[in-house]
Amino acid sequence: MTDAAARCPRVSHFREILLWPLQLMPLRTDSQIQNHWQVLEQSQAQHPWREVDDEFTGDPAGFQERHYGEFVTFLPHVRRFLYGDGKGRVSKPAESPIRVFRRNDVKRVRCTFADPQRPVLVLEVAHVDLYFFYDLDVTVLTIELYGSDLDLQVVQDLMFRFGRAYPVYWEADGSGGHCLQRVEWLAADGSVLAASDYEDRGRFLRHVCEYRAPTEAAHWDFILRPLVQHHSDAGGVLRYRQLEYHRMPVMGYLAIDGDPRQLSRNDFMRLTFVTPPGPPERAPYCGAEADGFEARHCYDRFWHTAPDATPGGRYLCCGEAFMMVGSAQSPYFYTPGASLLEQFRHQYFLLFLIPHLHKAALFMMADRLGYWLKQLDIHDPESVKRFKREIRRIKEIFLRFTHRYWFRQLSDQYQARELYRMQREFLGTEALYTEVRERIEDMNIYLDSDSLRRQANTVVRLTVVTAFGLIGTTVTGFFGMNLLGFDGLSPAGKALYFLGVLAATTWVTFYTVMKSKRLSDFLDLLSDEREPFWRKIAALLKVWR
Repeated sequence: MTDAAARCPRVSHFREILLWPLQLMPLRTDSQIQNHWQVLEQSQAQHPWREVDDEFTGDPAGFQERHYGEFVTFLPHVRRFLYGDGKGRVSKPAESPIRVFRRNDVKRVRCTFADPQRPVLVLEVAHVDLYFFYDLDVTVLTIELYGSDLDLQVVQDLMFRFGRAYPVYWEADGSGGHCLQRVEWLAADGSVLAASDYEDRGRFLRHVCEYRAPTEAAHWDFILRPLVQHHSDAGGVLRYRQLEYHRMPVMGYLAIDGDPRQLSRNDFMRLTFVTPPGPPERAPYCGAEADGFEARHCYDRFWHTAPDATPGGRYLCCGEAFMMVGSAQSPYFYTPGASLLEQFRHQYFLLFLIPHLHKAALFMMADRLGYWLKQLDIHDPESVKRFKREIRRIKEIFLRFTHRYWFRQLSDQYQARELYRMQREFLGTEALYTEVRERIEDMNIYLDSDSLRRQANTVVRLTVVTAFGLIGTTVTGFFGMNLLGFDGLSPAGKALYFLGVLAATTWVTFYTVMKSKRLSDFLDLLSDEREPFWRKIAALLKVWR
């Protein structure tokens, strides 16, 4: 063992939670609310996903204190979103809009690093879940891993390389850039369920060339089945599209063996920004990002730097990552089944999930706007009607999202409130929300003004037809409808006269509508007392040109 390796801090307990938000494609074009999870419910024999019952629907004896602590963290309107609404004296209980499905066949993951000096790492898989949200075409894949007695540099390298949907480049030896050499999902008996294929450069290049969209690595494709990528020839009802960067948002919990204050400032920066390991004396970043690191990215309310005090816990956040660092010797920070470990897995997981759900949902609606705009053909009346209908649907979806899912404040607990604020600021969800709302409003204002313009033009044309039809109506009313005698005509003659008058009247009406714009201009000029008579006559003659 080298001196550097001997000095490297050890992580007694490590947890990593990956989140991967994905856009779900509509199942039915004639419905706004899709309920994608029903496809999983109706085809359980074909896949391993099973719905997870929440703690509020089971035996009250199994309701634990950690469930209670999680529940009371949030404000009442957020509880209704997370857990549903309880029954009252005169009201029925309402379910939560969240549906969770879990697969239990994946028990471990084996990670092989590109660096031959690093040992093959096998981590336990706590759970693999799919989160669905009512009235949102978004799902979030979450995977929780854990391990014990790990080298800090191994943990840093793992978090940097593990959660990558696909490689962005390839190394000289053919391995995927910034990716693990190999990732294998293992069953309970140790058999390999699926393995990564980051090194298959030809497959990734062909897919982008053919579908204009990147494809995920084989082990991620396995995890998501029966969901299949929309931009592919794979068969499947549940189809998804990627929404964000190829790196998945990540949460990390590190219980350091010994005093976590032995970590250097640069180590904390690497954890915060999920960068590869490096010498403690060398910073991963320079400039303003490094200068304002503690003020912007560290929540140190419970972090004690005095040597005679317990270290407490340090919270690190950059939007795409959230880390908790503390001492494994502190019962407050690390006690299996209790302590901050359980809060990390539950309360803090929800604090991390909700802003990423907001971001994914807003990206989804912005993508829908762009898609229907590309489908618009202004020369095709049916395309225009469909475009108007879909834009109004998107506005309705946005309004329901705002009232059901959009929260600017989750909790009155100071710590939860501040961490949620940091998450939202780093992700820029407030600015994204405003941008999407303004786009939808601008489009709806244009469509409303266009409808009013069309209605106004129709009213003008009808007014012109009525004004000029008034001449004939007045004349026939003065002389009476029996100006011409038809008593001596045969029924056939009367029918011919009727058809002739009907044809002439119809022609005059349609011709007046054709000339209604010029006739309207003539009426405007005729009503203007300041205009000379000859200009009014010229405007009348212009009508018939």
